[in-house]
Amino acid sequence: MRGLTILVVSADADRFRAALSLACAHAALGERTRLYCHELAVHLIVAGNDPDDDALRASGLPTRAQLLDEARESGIAIIACQTGLAAARIAFDTLPAGVEAGGLVSLLTELGDDRLVTI
Repeated sequence: MRGLTILVVSADADRFRAALSLACAHAALGERTRLYCHELAVHLIVAGNDPDDDALRASGLPTRAQLLDEARESGIAIIACQTGLAAARIAFDTLPAGVEAGGLVSLLTELGDDRLVTI
């Protein structure tokens, strides 16, 4: 199976949860998986509580923070857009451990035979 690179293009929390779920499922198959958060999607990497966390827990679903932890534990490369970090005024050292900074050029340069999915 080929690797998977997921490009998250907005700060929509539901789409981000779907991207994380897809990434975790692919990583469970033992393949290279990368999640790139473009521009304002970098906000979703920052730790914090979401308004729907209680409802998710009550339904037996993981929160965004739990999915991010699972993704890191699964070896998924989580990449924050450098331009997005600057635009959002998010300091790199405030991001969770293991998150890399990068750009689209390097992402595409390293794409190889990976499938590219945009969410």
